[in-house]
Amino acid sequence: QVQLVESGGGLAQAGGSLRLSCAASGRTFSRSDMGWFRQAPGKEREFVAANRWSGSNTYSRYYADSVKGRFTISRDNAKNTVYLQMNSLKPEDTADYYCAAGTRTSSDSYYYTQAYEYWGQGTQVTVSS
Repeated sequence: QVQLVESGGGLAQAGGSLRLSCAASGRTFSRSDMGWFRQAPGKEREFVAANRWSGSNTYSRYYADSVKGRFTISRDNAKNTVYLQMNSLKPEDTADYYCAAGTRTSSDSYYYTQAYEYWGQGTQVTVSS
């Protein structure tokens, strides 16, 4: 069983930055596929970014079109932590952000919530104009 705990959410003004963290425990973190999703009130949970195991010691990063060029996903295996650096924030980025972990994602499924086995409780991000 994997446990995930997000942190780093809060308030930011448009154009500002936040860095979200997701601390993982319970499994071999280095080989887990990690994702960030977000959900605004009344909306479906949507894909934001993913960091996937793609070789013996390499990873691939993917982004939703809505955040590409503004957000960066990274991981520190020594700390069992994945990050989401969010720059140039927009009010439309306001949502609850969730960290997800999985071992069965693929190049065709990493952007679906169903591809991930474990989820954190979320952290709120609010961006004002």
